Amino acid sequence: MDLARALGIDSENNAQLAEQVRLLKCDLALSNSVLERRILVSLERILENWSNEPDIATLKLDLHNEDDAYISPLKNFLCPLTKEVMKEPVVLESSQTYERKAINHWFHRCIEDGREPTCPVTGQVLKSLEVKPNIGLAGAIEEWTNRIIEVRVKSAVEDLSREPVQVDCIERALDNIYKISEEHPSNRYRVRSSGAVVLIIKLLKNSSKSIGTNLRAKSLSALLSMTKDEESKKIMLEGGVTRLAIHGLIGSSEKEREYAVKLLLEFTSDEAYCIKIASEKGALVLLSSMAGNLEFPALSKLAEEVLKRMERLEDNIQPLAAAGRFEPLLTRLCEGSDDVKIEMASIVGRMTLTNGSKEQIARQSAKILVELLSKPEGRAPSLQALYNLSSLDDNATILVDSAVLPALTDILFENQKDPPELEELASATMANIVSNPGHWELAYADSKGNSLQSESFIFSLLGLLSVASPHCQVSVLRILCGIASSPQAAESVTAHIKFADGIKTIIPFLEHPEVELRINAFRITSLLSGRFGQQLLHELKPCNKLPLLKEKLLDDTSTDGERSDAASILANLPLSEDEVKALLGASFVRWAVLLLKNLHRGTNGRISRPAPSMIEGILGLLLHFTKNLDQQTLGMVREYHLMTIFCEQLCFPSKPRAKQLSSLGLKNLSEACKMLTCDRSEPPPRHGLCASWIFMCGSGPPKPSTCPFHSVPCDETSQLCLLKSNCIKPLVDLLTDKDTNVQIAAVETLSTLVPDTANSCKRAIDELEQQGVVDAVIVLFTEVRPGDLQEKAIWMIDRILRVEGCSHRHSLNQSLVRALVEAFKHGNANTKRHAQDALINLKQLSCISGKSTSQAHSGR
Repeated sequence: MDLARALGIDSENNAQLAEQVRLLKCDLALSNSVLERRILVSLERILENWSNEPDIATLKLDLHNEDDAYISPLKNFLCPLTKEVMKEPVVLESSQTYERKAINHWFHRCIEDGREPTCPVTGQVLKSLEVKPNIGLAGAIEEWTNRIIEVRVKSAVEDLSREPVQVDCIERALDNIYKISEEHPSNRYRVRSSGAVVLIIKLLKNSSKSIGTNLRAKSLSALLSMTKDEESKKIMLEGGVTRLAIHGLIGSSEKEREYAVKLLLEFTSDEAYCIKIASEKGALVLLSSMAGNLEFPALSKLAEEVLKRMERLEDNIQPLAAAGRFEPLLTRLCEGSDDVKIEMASIVGRMTLTNGSKEQIARQSAKILVELLSKPEGRAPSLQALYNLSSLDDNATILVDSAVLPALTDILFENQKDPPELEELASATMANIVSNPGHWELAYADSKGNSLQSESFIFSLLGLLSVASPHCQVSVLRILCGIASSPQAAESVTAHIKFADGIKTIIPFLEHPEVELRINAFRITSLLSGRFGQQLLHELKPCNKLPLLKEKLLDDTSTDGERSDAASILANLPLSEDEVKALLGASFVRWAVLLLKNLHRGTNGRISRPAPSMIEGILGLLLHFTKNLDQQTLGMVREYHLMTIFCEQLCFPSKPRAKQLSSLGLKNLSEACKMLTCDRSEPPPRHGLCASWIFMCGSGPPKPSTCPFHSVPCDETSQLCLLKSNCIKPLVDLLTDKDTNVQIAAVETLSTLVPDTANSCKRAIDELEQQGVVDAVIVLFTEVRPGDLQEKAIWMIDRILRVEGCSHRHSLNQSLVRALVEAFKHGNANTKRHAQDALINLKQLSCISGKSTSQAHSGR
């Protein structure tokens, strides 16, 4: 203003003033005076704030009604410095009025620049910086402001009440309400009294989709500003603003979500309102999700603050946990009083938990829950919680390490006063823990140091099975199935069950009307049949349960588990040839073959993955028919192409047991083929007239080619020859299987192709060489460790190397020689004998006996 006055320029003509400063800068560009440069810098800083046109429309309205013409402020309402309507006018000793903040800033700049404080308008140097409120002007401005606000509120209400909704009008109305609330807090009552708050809530309820995210954000912002008025807050709560704010949490813009969560934060200072938020569907889930979203840190921090306020209330603990926020619950469960711990345990027991939350809770609170089992009032809720957590397999180790097994055993066998419900929960929890092999195998089951697989524990379980409720009986059978399925515990557990006459106890449950009891009874019986087939058969025969097993297998209405286990039981029983025919018969073979095909092929013709246990059971049953081949059974083998069926199973992605059973089926059929052809001699010479003609002509009909393994003509229809049925390659592939039992079965089956007589041995070995069998068996032998597989493989190698040409071809195989030497040093008696003979045939050892090794050891 001093510069404008000195230059004779209107102080409001900023453009001309800026031009004069520019010219002054050019004039002083070459000046060496520090004072002149300092003045220039000060001018530039002052002008930087004045170069723009002053905004005097802070309270100006874009009124759309002709009746409400804009009421311009009087000139003396405007501060000479800010060009805006003053809110706190003060008078200087020069009698000029300014906005208090603006003039104080002017004084500060003067002092900072080393100048005497002056009146900006008059340029008068001030002796005193004292300012006095201009009360009269302040009253006039307030009256003018109130009149403007009335017009603005009236205009906003009209805009919000328009039907249909007009986006431009709505935006103008919301901006006006927000400005009034923020810039003139004392006038919030006018907004409330006009009904604007109710109209905004109505707008969000009825027109949320049509107004878009920008206007929704402005609506929430206006409501947020009005929450500073207590009466307005009550109106919002009654109008359902909670649900509207929650809906805003999923808004498409960050602003909408920000104002929504800030609105919720504003209300959470009220405890009753915290409970109301928790009761709204989806509120806690959305807030928890927002709190964990680090992509928007500001929103995350706000949501976290809302949740922390809500965590202070006990009533919110369960809803928060249901939304995945378990810290408040776990803190109380681990650190609270006994009553609080019991209450938290009951919440855990009632909740439906995700796998992740089950693991989190178990890791932090399992020991506390186990400790509560020792308190009578805490036993039921903590047991329910432990049962809930035990349904996750990964929690088994955590619970076992928390010493839960002795506590459960105590409930099952020691505390007879406990109600049946606790017994059922304890047995079900233990059944969940032992459902898979794991840490429980090495843990104590009771305070006396007994394990779950101990004799005393098995006896106690079988005793409980006889007297418990049906629900508890299901769990007891599940426990027996679990520990009997463990590779480490299975042998001792099944032996203890047999010794305690557990088979007799379990068999009646095979016909129990309760499905779960039948399923688990069939399962444990199947496990027992794999180890004690003869004893099980001895128990099943007197009570005539063998037909039951067949009926269960053929019953399509039974569960897959029952049918699979019934098949496994029948497959494992050592049935005699007559029993197989009487119980199963030819019709069963046809049914089994069709079932196998259907299991491997879906209804649309695509290959499916059937239940492995059913496949194994059916293959085990077909294996019965390959053990003793009379004419009737041989006819069934050929009619239903059993060799082809077994071979196909080797090509499917089956489990090891299915491959093993299929290999054994092929072995039985191949051995039967050898027995049927070993006594067959050359055809008798022809006599009579035909013979004379043949002699005269010099030749007869072409002689059919014979099989290199059986020395008789074999064809595909025989279903007994591995070569003609194309089974050799799949068996060779099994030699590289990861399962040792499968490899043993494959070697045994291929061994049936090695002839016992020296006359046909060379031709057979040459065919095995051509089929890749010899090389595959040698590679297998060089890689295996001492054991059954080594013994089976070295028998074949010994026989193969007896053929002179074959021994010569492999005499330089150093890996084979080293493996034979190791077997000769460390193998059992049979292995050493075969290794010695093989080394002699490879000319790595001298023949001590003086006899040809090809003439010795004809048997395996």
